[in-house]
Amino acid sequence: MRTVFTVCRKEIVDTLRDRRTLFSLLLGPLFGPILFTALINLMVSRNLTSAEEVLEVPVLGAERAPNLVAQLRARSIEPLEKHDVDDVDEAAELVAAGVHDVVLVVDEAFDEDFGTERAARVALVFDRSKTRAGSRVARVRGAVEAYGQQVGLLRLVASGADPALLRPLVVDELDVSTPASRSALMLGVLTYFLLFATLTGGLHLAIDTTAGERERKSLEPLLALPVSRASLLVGKMTATVCYMVASLALTLLAFTIALGQLPLEQIGMSSNFGAATAALAFMLLLPFAPLGAALMTAVASFSKTYREAQTYGTFVLLVPTLPLAFATMLNIEPAANLMWIPSLSQHLLITTLIKDQPLVPSFVAVSALSSLAFGLLLGWLAVQLYRREAILG
Repeated sequence: MRTVFTVCRKEIVDTLRDRRTLFSLLLGPLFGPILFTALINLMVSRNLTSAEEVLEVPVLGAERAPNLVAQLRARSIEPLEKHDVDDVDEAAELVAAGVHDVVLVVDEAFDEDFGTERAARVALVFDRSKTRAGSRVARVRGAVEAYGQQVGLLRLVASGADPALLRPLVVDELDVSTPASRSALMLGVLTYFLLFATLTGGLHLAIDTTAGERERKSLEPLLALPVSRASLLVGKMTATVCYMVASLALTLLAFTIALGQLPLEQIGMSSNFGAATAALAFMLLLPFAPLGAALMTAVASFSKTYREAQTYGTFVLLVPTLPLAFATMLNIEPAANLMWIPSLSQHLLITTLIKDQPLVPSFVAVSALSSLAFGLLLGWLAVQLYRREAILG
């Protein structure tokens, strides 16, 4: 153990002396929270602005539906008096080109059909592939449909019929979600940043202490020392774990500060990601650090040069995030049979924290033991690779 701690201290000190590496290690954990906060703020501000701003929409044939135009103006949708739309085909071309987000076309027979047994027709021209225009299209569609329902109810009243006859079935909605659980829709990607920051925090050290030393020809005299290769490698992996843990702690601290500044309450969400939640998330992700260090070291042991190891390490960074992608797409809930999968189990447990739901102690125990077991297995594999004489070639 004395040898392990000596090697660990030596590697930590050597890395601290490299200012560029140290700067990247400290700056890396801040990148994720800054990017995440900027994207969430942009999304929230865009949703709030699109719901409150006056929306200008080209309306082709507005003179044929003056009451509909008045209904649009009452909902802060201003029909453009002058526009470059002459027919439906031209409206489609302009929308596809991005000149307009949505165009409302009033049918030429609208004034003739309106008030008869025939239904008057209007058309909405939009591009569904443009997500930016989605909220604006929904506003225009909602205003047109509300106008149609209002006119229909007035006609029933004028004819002496009860408008309730059109509603033979009433659906009552009971939303059991909480502001904290709704926030998981946005904050569910938090685990991506945390796992990625953990791995990148020790990536340089794992590569430099294995493939880097092999390329610099400093590995052979190191292995010639009267110290077992297992002790040397375990010391290097311990140093890598230290930097991974430091990167994880800095990232959690940055996220705790950043999430406190997000205006989630304005869109019906809330964040309970305070100091206590961050501490729990740190403990949940802590067993993943030895696994990541062992994985990086084992991969770097196959490489002959620093650049080659860096290439392999970049692909390795994607491996722990693959289960998270499936969990997000399939909306997977925490289950006992999933807790043995590293990264996925941590993601499910942290999502439970974000939803402000209680953690299941057995789930936490299985997740931690499984991550540590995989870490020991990969660490043993890395030691076996270092015991080969081919490691010096």
